[in-house]
Amino acid sequence: MPLPDLIEIVPPPPPAFVSITVPGSKSITNRALILAALSSGTVTLTGALWSEDTQVMTECLRQMGFAVGVAPDLAEEANRVIQVQGQGGRIPRAGTESAPLELHVGNAGTAARFLAAMVCLGQGCYRLSGVPRMHQRPQAALLQALRSLGYRVDAPGDRLPAVIHGSGPRPGSCQVSVAESSQFASALLLPGRVAGWEVGVADANPDELPYVEMTRRLIEVFPHAGGEFRVEPDASSGSYFWGASRLFGKNRVEVARWPNSGWQIDARYPDFLDLPSEVSRERDLGDSIMTAITLAPLEDHPVRFTDLGRLRVQECERVEALRTELTRCGASVAESGDSLLIRPSILHGAEIETYDDHRMAMCFAMLGLKIPGIRLRNPRCVRKTFPNFFRKLAGAPPFGLGAIILDAATGRVLPQNELNAE
Repeated sequence: MPLPDLIEIVPPPPPAFVSITVPGSKSITNRALILAALSSGTVTLTGALWSEDTQVMTECLRQMGFAVGVAPDLAEEANRVIQVQGQGGRIPRAGTESAPLELHVGNAGTAARFLAAMVCLGQGCYRLSGVPRMHQRPQAALLQALRSLGYRVDAPGDRLPAVIHGSGPRPGSCQVSVAESSQFASALLLPGRVAGWEVGVADANPDELPYVEMTRRLIEVFPHAGGEFRVEPDASSGSYFWGASRLFGKNRVEVARWPNSGWQIDARYPDFLDLPSEVSRERDLGDSIMTAITLAPLEDHPVRFTDLGRLRVQECERVEALRTELTRCGASVAESGDSLLIRPSILHGAEIETYDDHRMAMCFAMLGLKIPGIRLRNPRCVRKTFPNFFRKLAGAPPFGLGAIILDAATGRVLPQNELNAE
């Protein structure tokens, strides 16, 4: 039975102690799937996230002719063991100019960008499309870089839908701007080893781009000739439960197997449980800055969040969405340029629009652990990265937070078997 269209979070009593496991990193899983397909052997990914975004990537690889096997991962129900038979840089299947191979990427930015570069190695035509929001999201810098490498890309307005004409490896060099998304650079780096591409990054210092650095380091250690690779837990997803530790007491909640590789910028989130007066998305945190923003009204001092421009071009216009929904809950929020200033506030319950954005839903669910009356529209959107999120909220301690989740229309308590986002 699917989650209702509107749910209410009932705050639980503070647990004595909770240790939460979170699914594998979406960013690492989708990068690893590309590298596995380009490898020269069979690669087994353990701890791989199994959510809407990674399912989209897996299905696209199958459409392209790759053999991909998926089995349960007993350590975490939202993970899978995924086995990919690499083809040494060859793309097994392609379409023609009159009938391109259709690849639907939903609203998965990593799939849209990574596949756009990868299919250039094929011998034929591919049409990438997604949901309407994906057709609004930036693609121009990546598509222009592919053209500079000699590939033909037909994309009105340089957005999806786009038809990409693959013509195999074409060694060369290109520059790509990451002003709008660092995924553009990662998209080129992932197939660059087998394609013979040298990729330069413009409009930012590459050493300050944590997601690009993640890609580089993953490429260095990946078993390109076949083997096993373990995906570490997702730090962005873990930030919600560290946020819960801020609400309940810092020694009451922990996230198990917290990543210490240094690959994920959001692994820094535990250092921001006590928020300083200013937090930057460029210097301090990645997507987990949304968790910090949502909980900031509960601090005893104002907090300014800066460098938020990229949040505007993701799953929704996140800066506006956060300001709107926090204000709806009674928060004092001032927006100036790409910054938000949030002052200590007395909050109250409200019906929250999630904008079909998984992170909006999960952030405000965390607020619902403290503030009675938080109701979430379209909670199923968490399936994008964390399909069993609400099961973690409602699970009994010490492996869940013990919250009660209601069908807001009827007041019925939702049991565990109805809390998966499908």
